[in-house]
Amino acid sequence: MAERSNGAPASTPAPTPPPPPRTIAEHGVIGNLATMALVAVDGAIDFLCWPDFDSPSVFAALLDPEHGGHFTLAPEIENARVIQSYVPDTNVLQTHWLGDAAGAEITDLMSGPEELGHGRPRLLRRVRVTRGSVRLTLDCQPRFDYARQLPQVEVGDGYVVFSAPDAPRLRLSGPVDFSATKGGARASFALQAGQVLDIVLDEDGDDQPDQQGRDALVADVIRRWQSWAARSTYTGRWRGAVTRSALVLKMMTSCRHGSIVAAATFGLPEVPGGSRNWDYRATWIRDASFTVYALIRLGYTDEAKAFTRWASDLASCGAEEDGHLRIMYALDGSPAMEETDLGHMAGYADSRPVRIGNAASTQLQLDIFGALLDSIYLSNKYGEAISHADWVGVCRVVDFVCENWQRPDAGIWEGREEPKEHLHSRLMCWVAVDRAIRLAGKRSLAAPFERWIAVRNAISTDIWDNFWNEDCGHFVRSKGSTELDGAMLMMPLVRFVGSTDPAWIKTLDAIGAELSDDALVMRYDRDDGLEGREGAFAACSFWYVECLARAGRIEQARSHMEKLLSYGNHVGLYAEEFTSKAELLGNFPQAFTHLALISATFYLDGAIDGDRNHPWRM
Repeated sequence: MAERSNGAPASTPAPTPPPPPRTIAEHGVIGNLATMALVAVDGAIDFLCWPDFDSPSVFAALLDPEHGGHFTLAPEIENARVIQSYVPDTNVLQTHWLGDAAGAEITDLMSGPEELGHGRPRLLRRVRVTRGSVRLTLDCQPRFDYARQLPQVEVGDGYVVFSAPDAPRLRLSGPVDFSATKGGARASFALQAGQVLDIVLDEDGDDQPDQQGRDALVADVIRRWQSWAARSTYTGRWRGAVTRSALVLKMMTSCRHGSIVAAATFGLPEVPGGSRNWDYRATWIRDASFTVYALIRLGYTDEAKAFTRWASDLASCGAEEDGHLRIMYALDGSPAMEETDLGHMAGYADSRPVRIGNAASTQLQLDIFGALLDSIYLSNKYGEAISHADWVGVCRVVDFVCENWQRPDAGIWEGREEPKEHLHSRLMCWVAVDRAIRLAGKRSLAAPFERWIAVRNAISTDIWDNFWNEDCGHFVRSKGSTELDGAMLMMPLVRFVGSTDPAWIKTLDAIGAELSDDALVMRYDRDDGLEGREGAFAACSFWYVECLARAGRIEQARSHMEKLLSYGNHVGLYAEEFTSKAELLGNFPQAFTHLALISATFYLDGAIDGDRNHPWRM
């Protein structure tokens, strides 16, 4: 039992000082296949939406240190060195404080639902003193509904309940004396070397596990993550980075629906102090499809099957019109949340406005169909055969592409500018039709082959005729332009053009000269209709590595890979972008970045060995 100290009486609220600002990189993440929490290196959980990825936030101090809400648990150890790491091959995070006379460790994890067992969602913070005598402070300040509601606080013996209208009743429990503050609760307690104490956050009314039950919960969550990680077929170089990326991608899947979020957060800026602050807590057809591709490479077919079923339901039942799909959906397949500004939030590094929802959901982005059909093709190749009903839905999608591939669209980067005919969109329309033809042939499915082959050939001809600029000596981002785009790096990766084709090599060299700063590659260098200049795009940087490797420039690719791996944070996590100093920017962690890392390492590892029989050598 902890030695307790008396806090302020529940009837005497005391103001809670805001936690210090933290950078995006100073976080590890935990999750339970329904939501994720960001845990800072100082012991603060400063971002959590509950109970689902797309639920309103409960803690969001990362976006507003004063008003966003946080859950801080930390030891008081002078001059401590703080190290954060994961229990090997898991998403169980440990933060270690190492001082001269004392040491302590906090293990953070989430459990439930289904795949991680133990019923409803539960966040457990286990404190263990490793040396000496340590006093710890706890400060839990939930702010419901995106910090728009201050909770009512009810303190009992060993627990606190936080409640607000139309919000979950959260319960904080542990063997300490809690005292109420305005909208929150505090506690202070001391532990001796070898003592362990658990603090649990869950919903009021859930069965509360005893010590034996909590021990079983911790052991079981660790076992389940390690068991999943052990199923990876990857045995090459950089296995630690690949495994961490796979665990992040798995954590971003919804075990309830099979969908996959693009990132765990909203509002983290692409430009510090700017307005490029978007909500990524939805399922982008593109990002999720590429995630499936990355996981299949590692031998994970169950996730591919689950997403393919989710996407097939959209294609057969949820399309807005003949075969048309939106670029993103809510996790349950319903329309994504409308974009709303949270004007009351200060924003990360004063980056405003903080937004929830995403207006890009109404854009036409034709590339998503290629990403989707590629994932369905691979899921069938390495997983279960497509059903007749799902194939009918796929045919509707391909027919939509056949009718609409020439339309101008918003493009992959979702700029708020006039639609154009984008090379990447045209390329991925080619992929959509090509993969449908391949799948139909492989599975002997009924299909209008003559029409589809004619359209595929027409798209190919159009790309060569209208997107190759003879004066520039390289492909260009849109019809009639002279500009480059990082998305063009996908051309050899989807097997449209040979990776050593002279035309492609000229384009690759141009991207290296105009869009890259050594290993860091920008998406583009142009006005996109938004204020501010963004940083290097992490996924493009990894695509560039893979393109270099495919072009036979192995040493350059390997050098860039090592640099990019060093640019991840202390636990190997990546956001969407890098600053010019390789600091993390944008929503975090970002699926697009981690899946591109897996793809690049997978190919480069085989290329270094000269393995011509490498299963994913294309």
